[in-house]
Amino acid sequence: MKNYSINTRALFATSCLAASVALLVQPSHAAAQAPALEEILVSADFRAIAVTDIPASITVIDQQTLQDESARHFEDILNSIANLNWSGATSRPRYFQIRGVGEQEDYQGAPNSSVGFIVDDIDMSGLGMAASTFDLQQVEVLRGPQGTRFGANALAGLIHLKSNDPSDTFEFGGQATVGDDNQRGLGIVVSGPLSETFGYRVALESQQQDGFRQNDFLNQNDSNQRDERTGRVKLRWQPNQQWQIDANLLYADNDNGYDAWTLDNNGFNTLTDKPGVDNQKTQAGSLKVKWLGDTVELTSLTSATNTDHNHAYDGDWANPGYWAAKSCTDYYDENNNGDDTDSIACVYDYLWDKSAERKTVSQEFRVVSTDNSRLFNDSTAWLAGIYLHKLDEDNDLYSEYNTYPDEVLTSDYAATNTAIFGQTDSDLGNEYALSIGLRTETRSSDYTDSNGDAFAPDESMWGGHLALTKSLSDTQNIYARIARGYKAGGFNMTLPSELADKKEFESETLLNYELGLKSFWLEGSASTNITLFYMERLNQQVDASLQDPANPQRFILFTENAGSSNNYGAEFEGQWSINEMLEVYGSLGYLQAQYGDYQYQDKYGSTVDLSGRDLAHAPRLTYSAGLTLRPGNGFFVNINTNGKSEFYYSDSNDSKSNPFTLLNAKFGYEAQDWSAYLWGRNLTDKQYGVRGFYFGNEPDIDWADKQYIRFGDPRQIGVTFNLSFN
Repeated sequence: MKNYSINTRALFATSCLAASVALLVQPSHAAAQAPALEEILVSADFRAIAVTDIPASITVIDQQTLQDESARHFEDILNSIANLNWSGATSRPRYFQIRGVGEQEDYQGAPNSSVGFIVDDIDMSGLGMAASTFDLQQVEVLRGPQGTRFGANALAGLIHLKSNDPSDTFEFGGQATVGDDNQRGLGIVVSGPLSETFGYRVALESQQQDGFRQNDFLNQNDSNQRDERTGRVKLRWQPNQQWQIDANLLYADNDNGYDAWTLDNNGFNTLTDKPGVDNQKTQAGSLKVKWLGDTVELTSLTSATNTDHNHAYDGDWANPGYWAAKSCTDYYDENNNGDDTDSIACVYDYLWDKSAERKTVSQEFRVVSTDNSRLFNDSTAWLAGIYLHKLDEDNDLYSEYNTYPDEVLTSDYAATNTAIFGQTDSDLGNEYALSIGLRTETRSSDYTDSNGDAFAPDESMWGGHLALTKSLSDTQNIYARIARGYKAGGFNMTLPSELADKKEFESETLLNYELGLKSFWLEGSASTNITLFYMERLNQQVDASLQDPANPQRFILFTENAGSSNNYGAEFEGQWSINEMLEVYGSLGYLQAQYGDYQYQDKYGSTVDLSGRDLAHAPRLTYSAGLTLRPGNGFFVNINTNGKSEFYYSDSNDSKSNPFTLLNAKFGYEAQDWSAYLWGRNLTDKQYGVRGFYFGNEPDIDWADKQYIRFGDPRQIGVTFNLSFN
């Protein structure tokens, strides 16, 4: 890793001191009256509804906050969202956990996500790398099962990224960033009308960075590099008041390295001879057609994606010369019976490489009531719809210590989901409202591979919600919600004969009970959201792994059901616009997420009882706080912090992370058509783990189990310049 120069640190400190002086000495013409907070609409629901009116726990991070916190990728704001965690198994976050539910990795075929990930109506679940925040309107995180709206891919919740729509007037914006670790970024957005009925928006961005690693063996400082390009095109045609047609095109090309692991956990100096990669190239699009009649609104939503992705890593985390210099025990004589225990030079070289092509297409039709077709004396709005989703993925998996007859395991996977859904929203009188939703879904899948495995499971699932809302006043709503979510069952590939009973696993069901209070205070200048939840997981799916003690280079990965478990906790979010100059905000998540009755066999055949233990990647505390100051003289300051308590890294062992708190800051000057900022992330240079393994990976210590940790990004300092005009 590059060292941060004293001059860079001094520049940041000097600039912050100068900012403080400037803010104090320059007069402010801002009004003292505290402004009311703006209403935020949630676009992930069937209708665009104010976040305060939706009976569910939702976090919305708007465009201004993304800019104020200098977030360039969804990864930059993940840690500030209550009860949301992620796994650093890839170069960018791809696997998420909401309230302790979600995957940590996916090393084989048959994708099956617990947390949905949607970008502009395009389903990117399991492919969260394409998550640049450039020109985003907002990020929405919906906690708890979204069974009515999104079905099988949203057992734990949903992450939705919405970019800005075409503007009514001409807009141009540009952004340039340079920073530590050879960071370079450039973005351009152009938007406006081509006619009275047709508008467009084009946003293009490129980001590069060396990746905070120094490969001492190859003498490279960019073996973990990020090279990411994103393009979005949005078109809107409104020929009259009845019709609106929106077309979205998305292109993402992430050509990243993955050289993130070390044998000594020093964090940022690697020794690999075959640095990994984490590439993803996506072409995707969606077409939404709306027709508004007197009695119904009809919506057709079509989307399609084509993604090539390749993830590879050097599994021995070193090089042949490193191992040859070690003294190892020879477990493998010519009969491979483990009798020979002579001391020999180590020979260890492991490469894991998976490439895949995923294609999806989906079609949804919805019919929604208008004011002229409400039911039961105009008290009830309603909607109904059908949904079809087809996914095809071809995988090529190479592992130098595989157990397949061929060197590469090739597999073909196809899944078709068909669903019908409906929802009613009723005004019960006396300030009560009732929302009822139901979705039934069938899933048919087919899997074959070159190892002879073949599966073709079919299953039917259902989910939905029942939510009762009471308006306590014009500024307070309380709600109670019961939601049922589901996740399809599946199968495990390439298992040895001794694990034949684990070839398939059952679908999982999650029942979520929620009580929430959403409030405005101080004449609308402050808001709080408080949520209490209790979750029942039935047939909980657990990721398990075993290392063969007779052949330590052989790893067996599988999913199994772990009975039932109960999670409970709370979320708090608050925001206060104290006056025209100063705003403060924060969040707090509390989570108790434990196994029910679950035991597994370790690699030595011993029974390990995890009953009552915390789930993996489920920290009990997540928290954040921020302050933004705009004194009215052009200067700007944002200081924000976020952190987590300790959490287990895996479902198969008791290794833990350390708790951490990160500090970020941004200072700048904002003029009418341009702005310039100096920013810093992780200013205290905190070393914090984002993924961990506990297993034997070193033959010179007889493959003894050991903790290995992948660390998050160290301190970063940079400058950003924005230009905009209309």
